[in-house]
Amino acid sequence: MKAIAPAVEEPSPHGIAAAVARLITSGDLAPGDRLPTVRELAADLGVSPATVSHAWQALSSVGLIVSRGRSGSFVMATPRKWLPPRFQGLAGQLEATRLDLSTGTPDPALLPALGPALSRVSMRAGTVSYLDQPVIPELEATLRSTWSYDVEAVTVVDGALDALSRAMEIVVRFGDRVVVEDPGFPPIFDLLDHFGAVRVPVGLDADGMRPDLLEEALKLRPTVVVLQPRAQNPTGRSMTKTRAEELARVVKRSRQASDAIIIEDDHSGEIAATRDVSLGSWLPDQVIHIRSFSKSHGPDLRIAAVGGKTELIEQLVARRILGPGWTSRMLQTILHDLLTNSTSVSEVNDARRVYRARQRKLSEALTREGLTVSPADGINTWLPVADERTAVVQLAAAGIRVAAGTPFQASQSGPGSQGGSYVRVTAGLVRDDFDSVAASLVTAAWA
Repeated sequence: MKAIAPAVEEPSPHGIAAAVARLITSGDLAPGDRLPTVRELAADLGVSPATVSHAWQALSSVGLIVSRGRSGSFVMATPRKWLPPRFQGLAGQLEATRLDLSTGTPDPALLPALGPALSRVSMRAGTVSYLDQPVIPELEATLRSTWSYDVEAVTVVDGALDALSRAMEIVVRFGDRVVVEDPGFPPIFDLLDHFGAVRVPVGLDADGMRPDLLEEALKLRPTVVVLQPRAQNPTGRSMTKTRAEELARVVKRSRQASDAIIIEDDHSGEIAATRDVSLGSWLPDQVIHIRSFSKSHGPDLRIAAVGGKTELIEQLVARRILGPGWTSRMLQTILHDLLTNSTSVSEVNDARRVYRARQRKLSEALTREGLTVSPADGINTWLPVADERTAVVQLAAAGIRVAAGTPFQASQSGPGSQGGSYVRVTAGLVRDDFDSVAASLVTAAWA
């Protein structure tokens, strides 16, 4: 058993937890190693057992150690082998915490009520034939009426990640270079690894992907560009119409990648405060635009719309016929009801205003604590910290869980890479006590 006491610089719950975290990061403590008991380490350090117990709770809450009852506490082995690599860093832990801001999920209290919709559609939803159109006509009409540009074809699939996977399946080949945002959404990186693609990270500014850096990246002849037009995960930044046009112009004039396919992941949909924008307004034949309804209407609906050139969408639909076939038309009918019922529409509009207010209140509270962070769009905020692991552990000791920033970073040294250390905070789940939460975040950021 590795001696822990000599590594502890400060015999407080945070100091003990940070020391153990460093030992795990360095490899001095390996997965499966048994830790000293609370009383043993307390005696070695000359502190109360409660002090060590609080440190153990913080480490457990961020998934670094696990308690096995009378057998003792152990360094956590790699969890959930069925999860893709970067998903494991986002999955969180089963242990309860006072405030979980790591999830990137919507506030359940702000989702529109499903009960009334279920009762309204119960007598008219369902599939009559395996050969029915994959999208019910009334939902397709509603989607087209709200699309950000005049799209040729629209279908629906089982959520944004299903849409991303299906789109990549038809346009990404082994060895292809694919432009991605840096930082970006970790499952996108996992998907590209699965398809054997080579990531080309491009940095962001306040308006999203930088045109100058995209222009440099296109010289590498990528076949695909993947970006998030609104409420970018993890930064919460949204593209302006001007920025979208600039990016479209860069793609159009590129001799090396003028025909590259652009996959847009509008994952936050109707809870984003900014209006939907797409490079499809200028490059309609090159864009696959995805709009998810998970964050606005409920993750368990598992519905996202995909729009683009008819040839591309028909390839996607044909491949799904040999798998799930179609997205449940009962769920489609429910979504159509939610998108057109005045009460449901008002509930989503209210949610959007609440998320925007929460982002603003947290930003203002952080500023009062001395850390200036502009209000983000959607539900996530990207927070710079001095040391990622220390910040995560210290916040866990304070009863707040956040997502470590490393899985979101496509490269530490790519074009425009932010580098440094960050954590992602799901600000949309902070309902009150903004000053206290901000104080904890800033204390951890500077630790």
